[in-house]
Amino acid sequence: MELSPLSIYLLIFGCFAANYALRFVPLAVMSRLNIPRSVMRWLGYMPVAVMGALVTVEVLLPALDAAFFPASLAAGAPAYSIFLNPGIFGAAVSMLLFRYTKSFIGATVAGIAVFALLQYLI
Repeated sequence: MELSPLSIYLLIFGCFAANYALRFVPLAVMSRLNIPRSVMRWLGYMPVAVMGALVTVEVLLPALDAAFFPASLAAGAPAYSIFLNPGIFGAAVSMLLFRYTKSFIGATVAGIAVFALLQYLI
């Protein structure tokens, strides 16, 4: 089934409108409320928690996939070990470097470099 260009544009606009409504309406309503300071402090941790959850899953996914789904190994997928996962070492370098230097860009670049180097070597 091939979509016409008009259908594609309508689909894109519909996705935009739904996304905008789902984000703007709660923001507009919540901006008028007087939220307690403790709740605001708690909400301040949300971006860090969400980012941590996303990164953790992506870093551990290759090792977890091989451990919990051995059928994927039979299908020709590479066998990963948690100690041979370049993502773990890249993440560890990034965390340690950021902890001691407080340089987000430097820690990110170093983590990517370690990941790429280990990906090439393994």
